[in-house]
Amino acid sequence: MDDLQELAPEQRKRHELRLFIFIIVFLFPILAVAVVGGYGFMIWMS
Repeated sequence: MDDLQELAPEQRKRHELRLFIFIIVFLFPILAVAVVGGYGFMIWMS
């Protein structure tokens, strides 16, 4: 994470925005599907 502190403010802001978009668009939906699917599978198997 030290590399992030060495970046210029504009580059850091761009990096943080890309990370935020990645988390919102990819990570949260994948985690939501995994949790709901896992719960449904658990109910189905019981």
